[in-house]
Amino acid sequence: MRKLKEFVIEKLILICGLASIFFVALIFLFLLKEGLAVFKTVSPFNFLFGKSWYPISEPPQLGILPLILGSLLVTLGAAIISIPIGVGCAVYIAEIAPPRTKEALKAGIELLAAIPSVVLGFIGMVTLVPLVRSIFHLPTGLTALSGSIMLAFMAMPTIVSIAEDALYSVPKTYKEGALALGATHWQAIWRVMLPAASSGVLAAIMLGIGRVIGETMAVMMITGNAAVIPNSILAPVRTLTATIAAEMGEAVVGSEHYFALFAVGIVLFVISFAINVTADLFLHKRQ
Repeated sequence: MRKLKEFVIEKLILICGLASIFFVALIFLFLLKEGLAVFKTVSPFNFLFGKSWYPISEPPQLGILPLILGSLLVTLGAAIISIPIGVGCAVYIAEIAPPRTKEALKAGIELLAAIPSVVLGFIGMVTLVPLVRSIFHLPTGLTALSGSIMLAFMAMPTIVSIAEDALYSVPKTYKEGALALGATHWQAIWRVMLPAASSGVLAAIMLGIGRVIGETMAVMMITGNAAVIPNSILAPVRTLTATIAAEMGEAVVGSEHYFALFAVGIVLFVISFAINVTADLFLHKRQ
């Protein structure tokens, strides 16, 4: 009876895993079916590197380079802010904080991850956008910097949680050996614990960036939604995700605009898939 139960459970887990792969493949095939049609009217090169996104003009101008650069700028800014703070918080929770403080911080971080992105976007509109506008004396605070700060806030729970788990999983004998050889507590953390947990920390960073680049509502609310090539991080931008969310409801089914938005989805899918595969490779890396 026990063997039968194990057999059934194993097969159910296998079916769930295969179903996940099957659904992802179906999503990608659906995107390809709808998105590749746009290349009948515009070449892939002009689509990816065109500098103008005016899908309802005559003729339509379907260049998504401003959208790609806007997404990359916001993501890079969020990574610069969130990675040092996130890894530092993970080190503090895993190696320095007292037990009671550690439990309180872990619970707080998990709660931060549960806040809906639209709520964070609203908070950013009310507090962060006026602050950025007044500090830098800008005509508007709806800039890439505002989006980067808010997305960094959203990525940190993922980075802290996974990096802390990676540090906690390092055998305690590593740290004890370093201390026994005369290393200080900080030297043991910096030169022993972090290198030993580097695969998990890098995976945490990649997954945090994956969360950032796939975010929609927050960036749509506080980045300005200007489909132009940004000249600085203090300029309004529009991201790939915000473009799909803002325009899909207005696009006529079967039009070039409609197919172009699905092609934007293909680009976003490929970027997100590459980030997650890279994170998975780092996570399962063996020294």
